[in-house]
Amino acid sequence: MEWYNEPPAWQADGERLSVTTGPDSDFWRVTHYGFVRDSGHFRYAVVEGDASAEVVVRGAYRDLYDQAGLMIRIDERNWIKCGIELVDGVQQVSAVVTREYSDWSVRPLPEPPAELRLRLRRQGDTVEVHYALDGGPLAMLRLAYFPPGVPAQLGVMCASPQGSGFTVTFHQLRLIG
Repeated sequence: MEWYNEPPAWQADGERLSVTTGPDSDFWRVTHYGFVRDSGHFRYAVVEGDASAEVVVRGAYRDLYDQAGLMIRIDERNWIKCGIELVDGVQQVSAVVTREYSDWSVRPLPEPPAELRLRLRRQGDTVEVHYALDGGPLAMLRLAYFPPGVPAQLGVMCASPQGSGFTVTFHQLRLIG
């Protein structure tokens, strides 16, 4: 695996990756805010065709929009990220689908979970995003179009768009494809 925008601090130990995000890091394109950001941290492997990733995420989310989860990416104009994002003091399960312009969907969580399990699966021209809280059952968050037939980067992402950085730990990352 390799980094796109390596974070200021990280450590890999067996099935665990701990990352401290850099300030002003994010992935976003144009919609609503009018800016483009491609500075988030992304550790990935290249996959071709159908593929999936699953990971357990634990974060010390602190500042507005602190985020961590999974990402699949073709280039700066075609990508999907999903995970937990802190919005107005509430942890939200979040997905951003970008095809030139970013769209954003969130689902507020009643209480901050100890951990979030994410599954992102690419099949043909579709990406499915599922999540589970604290070892519970998987639930679908998003089904989205994603360009088929081209290699993609798949792995974990994190960012601190408005904060000074936070620490997140990824456990049990499995990439298939």
